[in-house]
Formats: sequence, C-alpha cells, structure tokens
Amino acid sequence: MPPPSHTPDGSFRAPVFDGIVAYCDGGSRGNPGPAGFGVYIQDSAGRVLAELSEYLGARTNNFAEYSALLAALEFAISNGHRSLRVVSDSELMVKQMKGQYRVNSPELRPLYEEARRRVPRLDHFQIQHVLREKNRHADRLANLAMDRGMGRAPAASPAPAAAPETVAQPPVKSVMLRGLVKGGVVHVLGGELPDGIFVKVIPE
Repeated sequence: MPPPSHTPDGSFRAPVFDGIVAYCDGGSRGNPGPAGFGVYIQDSAGRVLAELSEYLGARTNNFAEYSALLAALEFAISNGHRSLRVVSDSELMVKQMKGQYRVNSPELRPLYEEARRRVPRLDHFQIQHVLREKNRHADRLANLAMDRGMGRAPAASPAPAAAPETVAQPPVKSVMLRGLVKGGVVHVLGGELPDGIFVKVIPE
C-alpha cells in the first residue's frame, strides 16, 4: 500500500486499499476439543471471493486461529493477490504476528513460523484485531466446520405441507327420464331420482 499523499490544501489523503480482506476465525469445543476454522474473503469493493472452512480434529482454539491465518495467506499467494489484510478476533494471534507477544507454545510455534515465511511473498500484509461481533461471517464458517466434523448436519428447513389430495370424481352420466310437474314438484314416471343431483325439465 502506498504511503499517504498530500492534497492541494496541504492535508493528508489516506491511500486506497486495493487488496483482499480475509476475515479469519477459529474455534474449539472443549479447548482442546473438536476444532475448525473459517475464512471469509472479500475484494476491495466488498465482493465475496471465497468462503473457506475446515475441520481440524481435536485441537486448541489458538491452533484453529493460526490455521485460519495460514489458509488466508495460502489463498492470497495461490491466486496472485499481492496485498492482504487479515481481520481476526484473536488478540493473541494478532499481537504475536505484530511482534508484541512472544510465541511460547510448542503447538503454535510451527504455525507462527510458517505464517512468517509466507508473509514476505506478498507486497503488502497487515493484520488487525476486531471484536467478535464484527467477525460474524468467519465465526459462522468455523462453526460449520466443527458441525461437519462432529457429524452435526445443519438444521433442515421444514418440508412444505403437502397439498390436500383431490379425489377424482367419476363423470356424471346424463339420463333422460319422463315425468310431470304437479304443485311445483317433479314426479318421475317409472323411476327415482337419487339425492343431490340437478335435473333439467324440458316441456313436451
């Protein structure tokens, strides 16, 4: 990313970020326990480029966070994106990547070192910490990964109610009967009319 430039009035103008943004999250149910990560990647215009998620087995929460970071770095490098901004709600990982915290965990050390090896392959890299509520997409993907690994299928939408079955009625056969009308009542000669039918009276 280029440095800030001066505007005609002497103020500074912040450079426009033209790389990709990867929202990263990792989780563990039990810590250690069933773990997974999610990475939600957008371009500089906010268009979604990828949604990554993977189940990691029984791991710690911090292992999952670093796995998400490595997946974001690999996506950027493999797809030719030269600038990457990583957004994470893991304060530990962000401060370790910035050199503010030391990495003492034997489990995390190899992941941290691999991330540090990948960063120089980009022209620009930055990482920032946000609160969990601002990382909802990545959190959703991480939980989907853990659900898959634990054999929990997403809740299925209820099936639409079946339309009531229509019972086909047999066709009505027209029958000519003779009779007479007396006192407004139809009297059939030589037969009976079943209940509930319509009749047509034709004068003779």
